[in-house]
Amino acid sequence: MRHELAKLYEHIDDIEIAMMTTRRPDGHLQSRAMATQKRAEGADLWFVTLEDTEKVRDVGADPHVNLAYYKDRTREWVSVSGLASISRDRAKIHELYAPDWNAWFPKGGDPRHGTKDDPRMVLIGVEVHAATFLEVNEPQPVVLFELVKGWVTGATPDIGEMHHVEK
Repeated sequence: MRHELAKLYEHIDDIEIAMMTTRRPDGHLQSRAMATQKRAEGADLWFVTLEDTEKVRDVGADPHVNLAYYKDRTREWVSVSGLASISRDRAKIHELYAPDWNAWFPKGGDPRHGTKDDPRMVLIGVEVHAATFLEVNEPQPVVLFELVKGWVTGATPDIGEMHHVEK
């Protein structure tokens, strides 16, 4: 699984944002943009958020999540299914903290707001259970040709190799 996860990381490393889908208490699905954080022990993928949010409530009720990534330039995509958990581990928050988090945590009367000591910050760790992704190994002109050929002939364009990862 480690080799497959390494290949998965290769594909998402230069995609800053994932669409994280959770199940609301009413059973409906909800997606929102989330920045994938650097890798660290304790989860396959990490995200940061405010503690008092719908996504934290959703994960608490049903830990199953889907993460969708897309590279417009290459038409590559990644779909990750996994189990999410909420971490309030201050040491892990300090380890993962990045200065740009400051922009996503509204300021209040507490000078810690937006810093790595912000008591409202929590992490969402995702353990990957399965992932599917398209790896495009062709130059952009070949990909465009394949897309046009598929459109004209009705055949499925051959633009890359599908990969499946499962634990």
